Amino acid sequence: MQLGGIHKNSLIDYPGKISCVLFTAGCNFDCPYCHNPELVRCESSCVAMIEDQQVFDFLETRKSFLDGVVISGGEPTLQKELFDLCRIIKQMGFPVKLDTNGSRPEILAKLIEQSLVDYCAMDIKTDPYEYSPFIRKSQNPDKILDSIRILMESDVPHEFRTTCVKPFVTETVIEKIAKIIAGCRRYTLQAFHESEVLHPDFFAGRNFLYSRKELLKLKALAEPWVQECIIR
Repeated sequence: MQLGGIHKNSLIDYPGKISCVLFTAGCNFDCPYCHNPELVRCESSCVAMIEDQQVFDFLETRKSFLDGVVISGGEPTLQKELFDLCRIIKQMGFPVKLDTNGSRPEILAKLIEQSLVDYCAMDIKTDPYEYSPFIRKSQNPDKILDSIRILMESDVPHEFRTTCVKPFVTETVIEKIAKIIAGCRRYTLQAFHESEVLHPDFFAGRNFLYSRKELLKLKALAEPWVQECIIR
């Protein structure tokens, strides 16, 4: 398993639980605003920075403290060992939350069918029909839409998330996304904070940050369509 990092304690990544976060290396998206550039740049052939056994040993020592494990990235569904990792973590007694970009619905469906995930958070970057060329040079919107459908038709607790950064997210985009996920349990609007990003040149001279007032307006646009909309 290509594991690029671990966050040992988190109160916000798994709703209602104290969790640790495992970060897989490598991603099939190229979001200019990605805040984990070191993970995205790591190709599938890179050497794992953390061995699987180190993770299992760590989890064994935290059984009395942690309530769950989050597998994030990068993009976890690119990892062929993901099924085994989820299975072992669950055998250790931890529920698993998966963070995904939704680009591989066939993997997501199998994980759900095999009861290997207990919560799922899917990022919707922008209007699914507008991913090209900046999120991914060639991205079939049907893949994103299929992942949305799979989650909404499943019994797995889930949420959809959008990082609010200009010009990828606008009022029109939020309305389109909210209508696509109409009736979903939770839609999270994530505030973008200035930090190291994958393509800093893209934002040179641009106004890309949303103010709190602007975020509240986006939230108001989404709220009529979903069961719960929050800003994080």
